[in-house]
Amino acid sequence: MGDRADHQYEIYLNGLAGVLPALPTDLTRLEALAAERLAPGPFGYVAGSAGSGRTERANREALERLRIVPRMLRDVSARDLSVEVLGRTLSAPLALGPVGVLSIVHPDAERAAARAAAAQGVPFVLSSASSTPMEDVAEAMGDAERWFQLYWAKDREVTRSFLGRAKAAGYTALFVTLDTPLLAWRPRDLDQAYLPFLKGVGTANYFTDPAFLAGLAKPVEEDLNAAVLHFVGMFADPGKTWPDLAFLRENWDGPIVLKGVQHPDDARLAADAGMDGVVVSNHGGRQVNGAIGAADALPAVARAVGDRLAVLFDSGIRTGDDVLKALALGASAVLLGRPYAYGLGLDGQAGVEHVIRCLLAEFDLTLALSGHSRPGELGPQSLQHVP
Repeated sequence: MGDRADHQYEIYLNGLAGVLPALPTDLTRLEALAAERLAPGPFGYVAGSAGSGRTERANREALERLRIVPRMLRDVSARDLSVEVLGRTLSAPLALGPVGVLSIVHPDAERAAARAAAAQGVPFVLSSASSTPMEDVAEAMGDAERWFQLYWAKDREVTRSFLGRAKAAGYTALFVTLDTPLLAWRPRDLDQAYLPFLKGVGTANYFTDPAFLAGLAKPVEEDLNAAVLHFVGMFADPGKTWPDLAFLRENWDGPIVLKGVQHPDDARLAADAGMDGVVVSNHGGRQVNGAIGAADALPAVARAVGDRLAVLFDSGIRTGDDVLKALALGASAVLLGRPYAYGLGLDGQAGVEHVIRCLLAEFDLTLALSGHSRPGELGPQSLQHVP
């Protein structure tokens, strides 16, 4: 993708013709703009967290307590942002993380976000709870890198079918979300009584699945309520335990990454179970109120399994310096969530591309201005903790 930092000169040159960026280049301003422009239900669904929002705030505080310590007079004229993750070479240490129900913020939904990721050379992780069937998203991406996130259903045949479909559609890695065996107490959604799934939104993968449809007495279009109830009854399973991972390994021959790991012992159990990676994540603060900030959990997990597994990170990434901090703490790449959802809601595919380009330009510049030319040079010595 060339020098990601060059994006700033493109913006300045466009300014000579009177063209200004359509969205803020400080990505932390997107949430307030989305709050103005999106309907309260959809905005609250994206922005909201569990309980009083303490964990979402802890995610930001954990990153903000870290300060970068720049080094001088190092040759940073040529930089290489590429990283090896799950046996693939990525052009930058970034993927778009799984965000469900994107049609609530923009009609082009997952297709637009996936096309943006493909255009910018970063992987796209499709949510099980997407508004668009996985095959249609794959088609929109061409041969670009795509990964599939599984909400592990109670129904084994539906899970098996999802895995087969994802494989056939060219998704190369499986991300299994562990932190949502139940939907958390989310006051912003509760206050609006807003849960899109109950209207059959975010259920596209299920409503197009042969194994799911086999469990219905009538086609979805003839009895939507029955289909929704069938979905709700199987969506999550609080009874799953570590031995159940064997079923996934039997039915998926690519890399398997467990998303939602926060304790080093769980990371070790993942490695012992033959998994390929973990995502240190607390679901952006959406599941357990009062939990540890994700960046506070990252170092211990990286120390425990960094030599055995790919360690990825999400929950709280908003800026290019956040990306640098996560890599310095031991992550090999980060997943981005809410900011790209806001970009999508504000300006469709172009909005998502804006978010990716700004984030990576800022990361590239921050890396260089801190005295580094590639992600592998970062480590705990690149940071200072401020109480």
